[in-house]
Amino acid sequence: MKKWIGLLGLCAWTAQAEVTLAPAFSDYMVLQRGAVAPVWGTAKPGEKVTVEFAGQTKRTVAGEDGRWRVRLDAINDTTVAGGLKVTGENILLIKGVLVGEVWFASGQSNMAMTVSRCRDFEKEQTAAKFPHIRMFITGRSAQLQPQTGCAGKWWICSPETVGNFSGTAYFFARALHEQLKVPVGIIHSSWGGTSIEAWTSWEAQQNDKRLLMVHQPWRDKPKPNQNKPGNLFNGMVNPHIPYGIRGAIWYQGERNSRQISFAKVYSIQLPMMINDWRRRWGQGDFPFLWAQLPNFKAVNPDPNAPSIWAHTRESMAKTLALPNTGMATTIDIGEARDIHPKNKQDVGRRLANWALAEFYNQEDVPTTGPMYANHKIVGATVRVQLRYAAGLKAKAGDAVTGFVLAGADKVFHPATAVVTEDNSVEVTSKAVAKPVALRYGWADNPMVNLVNQHNLPATPFRTDDW
Repeated sequence: MKKWIGLLGLCAWTAQAEVTLAPAFSDYMVLQRGAVAPVWGTAKPGEKVTVEFAGQTKRTVAGEDGRWRVRLDAINDTTVAGGLKVTGENILLIKGVLVGEVWFASGQSNMAMTVSRCRDFEKEQTAAKFPHIRMFITGRSAQLQPQTGCAGKWWICSPETVGNFSGTAYFFARALHEQLKVPVGIIHSSWGGTSIEAWTSWEAQQNDKRLLMVHQPWRDKPKPNQNKPGNLFNGMVNPHIPYGIRGAIWYQGERNSRQISFAKVYSIQLPMMINDWRRRWGQGDFPFLWAQLPNFKAVNPDPNAPSIWAHTRESMAKTLALPNTGMATTIDIGEARDIHPKNKQDVGRRLANWALAEFYNQEDVPTTGPMYANHKIVGATVRVQLRYAAGLKAKAGDAVTGFVLAGADKVFHPATAVVTEDNSVEVTSKAVAKPVALRYGWADNPMVNLVNQHNLPATPFRTDDW
């Protein structure tokens, strides 16, 4: 028995002595170009660790807790490729490393939805010959405490592997790769049916009294759960911090759209999560992009019908007040009967459009469709000014639809909208002589058709707070 105890102790000591790397530092990884790249892991306390890559050599010593970290100097040359070598009491060699653009992709089922379930899969599969697009797929893990490790690996994009890639993240990466002509790496970490509070650290949200209704159901549930506040941050986000990234993309919100009260509090939760991630990554206000919820459910012609999804979309749009943020409007590509619309090509492309236009300064790429700027009421007419509105028109040459007006009685009526020569919209309604409020696309599945010269849809909005 003593012999076995001794052997077990020796094995434990040997495992502890071996230098290790954080999960994303593995074969076929992509390092963020043009930025200092943290590289970290564990080793025996006091163990000397050396990291070598692309002619650089960095040395450090593991701390008392066994953790170590070095920082590779920024590399701008995206033709650099090779192995990353880590030496301690053992040697690790990570092969097939590229330098390019790295984005973190997260959310619930519409981010998790694979290319194999998207529109035109066979066509997309055949065309997926992009060895310089890589995706790290993170294993699902709900944890009560922040973790340093997680399951997962990098995959090289090919017809054999692309079916398991996140559709939204893949089409986003492909658009970047084709436009920028550099390698693109995606760290994908999502889980279907999960809430935003699970993806935000508990520390960031625990003392916010505005979130009591969100936290209360979990007070007497001590076990980890994929929807428990902080649990997915602990298991699926924290292990990747502070890996060098350009930014993050997010597709979530359905789970938080169960009641209007939850949809409204999302306007607190989304900026809270963004600020939380940015603070912990320590890479400044990195770009953060999200997909606004699409049209969904049966069309309801009643302009006064309550809409939970409209409130969630509004909460998402309000978050654009944060610096370096962007939103892909998808109000035209949803499916009434399927909460998982198959057209992820346009979702990924629209997210990439914003990134390319606003963060990569690509002049030939449109940022987004029209967005509300301001309005003015003159008599019975409401004149609306929109941003990103060059070439404003009704899609397919039809009359503009989707606008409603209300007077002081707060009852909305269908309205007539006309696009003017200066790309404004003039809205009137025979039923409303003295308009007070205007709404556009304010419904779960609104009948809307206003687009700009790039045929990108206008974002739903309202001028009231009723």
